[in-house]
Amino acid sequence: MEKRPERRPLVAAALALGLAAAAPAAAQDCRIALALAIDVSSSVDAAEYRLQAGGLAAALRDAQVAAAFLAVPGQVVELTIFEWSGRRQQATALDWTTIASADDLYDVAARLEAWPRAFARHATAIGEAMLYGAEALAGRPDCPERIIDVSGDGETNDGISPLVARQSPLLEGVTVNGLVIGVTRRILRRHYEAFVIHGPGAFVEMADDHGDFSRAMRRKLIRELQPRAISMAD
Repeated sequence: MEKRPERRPLVAAALALGLAAAAPAAAQDCRIALALAIDVSSSVDAAEYRLQAGGLAAALRDAQVAAAFLAVPGQVVELTIFEWSGRRQQATALDWTTIASADDLYDVAARLEAWPRAFARHATAIGEAMLYGAEALAGRPDCPERIIDVSGDGETNDGISPLVARQSPLLEGVTVNGLVIGVTRRILRRHYEAFVIHGPGAFVEMADDHGDFSRAMRRKLIRELQPRAISMAD
């Protein structure tokens, strides 16, 4: 009787190919963990809130912003977004999300547009917002650069002082940047520069009003997400 050819090597090869196809893609390294803190205190009315939410969504869909998020091949940005107001009013709108493509940013923008405002009638507790962001960042020790991005249209009038918050061990190694909004932005910028921003290269961006929020947010995201050498040169 004629002997049939040995088939085991072929089966093994097919099985190996199947397992390789089923294996997950290699995880990408995190280069930045970014926590965006959005002011929803009582000084932000309903129309201004819509401008903020729509402005942030538009900024995340911007091609230059996407290029900044994706500036380093093989490395990703981890993004979380929360709304803040008084000392006990902080709510996460977007839990930690990996941004590895422009599609990821479009998905985040769509989710934000569907997110209902968390608070509307509370004070302005910037220090508490900073600590809330720092606690979120503590869960991302794998990211070598960690940034809190605080936007707001008023000075602190509730909770601990931002100056005290900056002394917290939770903010060690964390950069805090600011985005100030409105007609008092130049005065508010001095408040942020003196009490809020923290860490090497920290800066304050300014928006003329809530309608200008999208432009200012785009500019700020591009600056803070650039690779460090380029960012420091700017």
